[in-house]
Amino acid sequence: MAAKKTETKEKRRKRKVPQAKKAKPPQKTIKPAVSQAKEAGLSERGKKGRIQQVIGPVVDVEFDTEELPEIYTALRITDKKRDIDLVLEVSQHLGENSLRAVAMSPTEGLVRGMEVENTGAPISVPVGTETLGRIMNVIGEPTDELGPIKTKKRYPIHRPAPPLQQLGTSTEQMETGIKVIDLLCPCTRGGKAGMFGGAGVGKTVLIMELIRNIAIEHGGISVFSGVGERSREGNDLWLELKERKVLEKTALVFGQMNEPPGARLRVGLAGLSVAEYFRDEEEQDVLLFIDNIFRFVQAGSEVSALLGRMPSAVGYQPTLGTEMGELQERITSTREGSITSFQAIYVPAFDLTDPAPATTFAHLDSTVVLSKDRFEAGLYPAVDPLESASRILDPNVLGEEHYQVAREVQQILQRYKDLQDIIAIMGVDELTEEDKLIVSRARKIDRFLTQPFFVAEVFTGTEGQYVTKEESVAGFKKIISGEMDEIPEQAFYLAGKIDDVHQKAKEFGVETIEEAAQREEKEAQQPGPSDAALQGPRPETPQGRGKHPQDAKRAQAADSEGKTAKSRPSTANDKAATADDKEA
Repeated sequence: MAAKKTETKEKRRKRKVPQAKKAKPPQKTIKPAVSQAKEAGLSERGKKGRIQQVIGPVVDVEFDTEELPEIYTALRITDKKRDIDLVLEVSQHLGENSLRAVAMSPTEGLVRGMEVENTGAPISVPVGTETLGRIMNVIGEPTDELGPIKTKKRYPIHRPAPPLQQLGTSTEQMETGIKVIDLLCPCTRGGKAGMFGGAGVGKTVLIMELIRNIAIEHGGISVFSGVGERSREGNDLWLELKERKVLEKTALVFGQMNEPPGARLRVGLAGLSVAEYFRDEEEQDVLLFIDNIFRFVQAGSEVSALLGRMPSAVGYQPTLGTEMGELQERITSTREGSITSFQAIYVPAFDLTDPAPATTFAHLDSTVVLSKDRFEAGLYPAVDPLESASRILDPNVLGEEHYQVAREVQQILQRYKDLQDIIAIMGVDELTEEDKLIVSRARKIDRFLTQPFFVAEVFTGTEGQYVTKEESVAGFKKIISGEMDEIPEQAFYLAGKIDDVHQKAKEFGVETIEEAAQREEKEAQQPGPSDAALQGPRPETPQGRGKHPQDAKRAQAADSEGKTAKSRPSTANDKAATADDKEA
């Protein structure tokens, strides 16, 4: 039996040897790689594919092998005769050696059977200090006509979020220089702040003002990612940054609304990769501005429909939460550096319960809500002080004084909002004295929340102002304590600091409480003059020495009345009146 077992094992060993030799591919000498596909070690059949069909910005590609490119892999279509150089991103495996990819630029000119190259890597963008002052698109190509961006490194746009062990734990307020934000919805250093608002309420202007304030007052690196917004706004931003001399510290990545949905969906990730380099390798605090997150969601919805997915609530993509999380979770602070993000979020039909803004709320540390009613009332910035909120509005983070002033301001404004229905029906005069005082202070607070912006100087003709958080808290504290009750509410409109309010009040001819107290104190120290001295000498008149001009006027009036009485017939009433006058 032992001999048979040994013989059987020997036969098995002999059978396996030739099979192993057949399965082993022949060794080939690989030449220096030119494309990323060769670097990835792809087979010849896995490197090349061909177009199967084109459906708008979506392209179906067929390969000769089951070795399909992975999801998020970049494909390239090049045709010099047709002047085509197109990058696609793999989004779906269809089976039968086919996949579906989304184009990053227009697909005009593509035909069936065109060759598609598998790059073997995801889309990547250049990163480093060389990107500062430059404009690039979603695939890292420069669009400012200033030549190629030569960098030592490129980052893929799809990167994992930092692990929990590397996250920073400190909580600190970041000063923006805008009163309403610093007081009521303060932003966190290394956190995320969202500016919510409908069409035309000033989201982009607010973002541009934040870029200017933080770049000039605080310094540091900024990255701007334009997602699906107007090309004109991108041009205006570039000119503004150049004029303010902060363009050298800013990198700009644009995929505006004239781009296909694939580019609008990925340009936010491209800008984030540029910011991550400065955080992780340069160990700096970076500012990331994204305008507009809603366009990112909208592009995802378009791509989802093109890929044939069943829509979810209100027609949005079923992967909305996942896509938003992949973007937002990468925006965070680590032990080495931080990314502080300011994001504009368009609110469809001013409905904050829409899935797009509602999904974004969960990821933000501070929410700044812009109101159409305040915008129509001319209160700029049109930030709603009652709808806006922040996670760090806490005495342990901001201090007791800042917290108490913010809460009292909100209480006064909320009481004023409650009284508005009564005022509209009954009028202000029907309110109690206490409520009248609250209404007066609330209207002053409303106007003091406004502020002249640097980026709006051309339109308003008023010089912009940067207000520190200490000056903001001190100004509102004076209003709620009653120190500014005597100053008219017009003096608070578009005033930066509380000193500007005093200056405007002087122009209106109104003295402050301090000035009135000083005047009364001076008068009390001086000896009071007599009544005769106060009246002054009586001037000489033609009617007689020592008589006052008013006496002459009264005499003339009496003479004219007497003549009138003689000219008309007397009545019983006139006689009675004359008798009364004589008795008097």
